[in-house]
Amino acid sequence: MKTIALIVFIAVYVLLLTFPKYRSYVALSAAALFIVLGIVPAGEAVGTVDWNVLMMLAGTMGTVDLFIRSQMPNRLSDYLVRALPNAKALIIVLALFAGLVSAFIDNVATVLMLAPVGIAIARRLGISPVNPIIAIAVSSNLQGAATLVGDTTSILLGGHLDLTFADFFIYQGAPGMFWIVQAGAAATIPVMLFLFRKETGMVNIDELTPVSDFLPTVMLVGTVFALIAASFIPNTPDTINGIICMTIFAVGLVIECFTNKNLVLVTEVIKGIDYITISLLAGLFIVISGIERVGIIADLSNIIAHIGGGNLFLTYTIIVWFSVIASAFIDNIPYTATMLPVVAGVAASLGINQSVLCFGLICGATLGGNLTPVGASANIAASGILRKEGYTVSTKEFMRIGVPFTLVAVTTGYLLVWFLFR
Repeated sequence: MKTIALIVFIAVYVLLLTFPKYRSYVALSAAALFIVLGIVPAGEAVGTVDWNVLMMLAGTMGTVDLFIRSQMPNRLSDYLVRALPNAKALIIVLALFAGLVSAFIDNVATVLMLAPVGIAIARRLGISPVNPIIAIAVSSNLQGAATLVGDTTSILLGGHLDLTFADFFIYQGAPGMFWIVQAGAAATIPVMLFLFRKETGMVNIDELTPVSDFLPTVMLVGTVFALIAASFIPNTPDTINGIICMTIFAVGLVIECFTNKNLVLVTEVIKGIDYITISLLAGLFIVISGIERVGIIADLSNIIAHIGGGNLFLTYTIIVWFSVIASAFIDNIPYTATMLPVVAGVAASLGINQSVLCFGLICGATLGGNLTPVGASANIAASGILRKEGYTVSTKEFMRIGVPFTLVAVTTGYLLVWFLFR
C-alpha cells in the first residue's frame, strides 16, 4: 500500500505543477482514490481536513470581497502611488508590508487582505498584477516563522520547545527567530530590485478614489486584531481562527445588506468566494494525511536523521536544505510535526541542545514553500486570485521569483541560526 500511495502522491504533484487550471480536480480525485483504496478510512477523511484553515479562508475571502466593493483598495493604492509613483518601489514596499502583517496573522489571510491592493496598484500603473501578487505571497510565507502566531509551523515549534511569544524575539540571550527572519527579508530586497527592474511605470494621482462605505475596512482590521488577540487566550478551540473569520464576515455581511437595503448582495458575495482554491486545499489535506499514515513522511525523516552521522554541521545542513526541497512539494505542517521529534532524537544522540536543529528545520520548512506555486497555501491562494483576474500563473513564472527569493532568504537564516544557536 505504501508503494501505491507514493506513486499516487508523485503523480498528483506532477499533475498539479503541469496543469495549474485543473489543480482542484487533481487534488480531489487523488483524495477520493486514497479513500477508495483505504489509505485514508472513509470515516476519518473529514477529520483529516484542516477546517480551521478552510473556514478562515472562506471567511476572509468574503470579507475581502466586501472590502473590494467598498473601493478602499483603490483608495489605498492612490496613497501608495502618491508616495511612491515608481512601479518597482511600490511592489517591493507592498511585499515588505505584507511580510510584516504576516508575522502576526496567517499567511493566507495576509494574501487575501493585501492582494486587492496589489491588483488595484497594477491597474493604476497599467502593469500585470502577477509580479505584485507573487511578491506578496512569497514575502508572507517568509515572515510566517517570525512570531509564535505567524504560522502553524511556528505554533508547532513553540509547543515542542515550550516557547513563549517573547522567545521569538530573544531566545537564550540571543536574537530570536523574529530578527533572523527580518535579516532574511532585508536580504531579499536586492533580489526584488533585480527581478522587478523592468517595472518602470510611473503614474500621478490627481484625485483620491471616493469611499463611502468604511464597514468592510473595519471588518478587515477587526479580523487582524481578533486573530492576534486570540493567540494570547489559552485553551481556545483548534478552529478559533476560522470561527473568528467566519463570524466577522457573516455579521458584517448582514449589516451591509440591511444598511444598503440590498439582499442580493448576499448571493453576490457568497458566489465571489473562491471555491476552487478551497476544494484544492481540502483534497491536499486528505492526500497528505494518506502518505503520512502509510509512513512515507516518517521514512524520509529517518533517512535524513541517519545520513548526517555524528557530524552536527552536516546534520544541520541536511535538515535545513532537505526541508526546503520537501516543503516545495509537501505541506510543511505534517512534515514539521513529524520531523520535530526526529530532530529531538538526533540532538539527544549527539548530546547537544536541539534548538539549532529545530530552528533550522523551521527555517527550511517555512521558506521552502516559496519554491513552487503549490508549496504553500498562500501561493495557492495567490494563484487563485490571479486566476479570477484572468491570469494563469505557470510554474516557471512563479519560480522565476520564488527560487531566488527562497535561496537568499534561507541562506541568510541558515547561517544566522547556525552561528547564534550551535
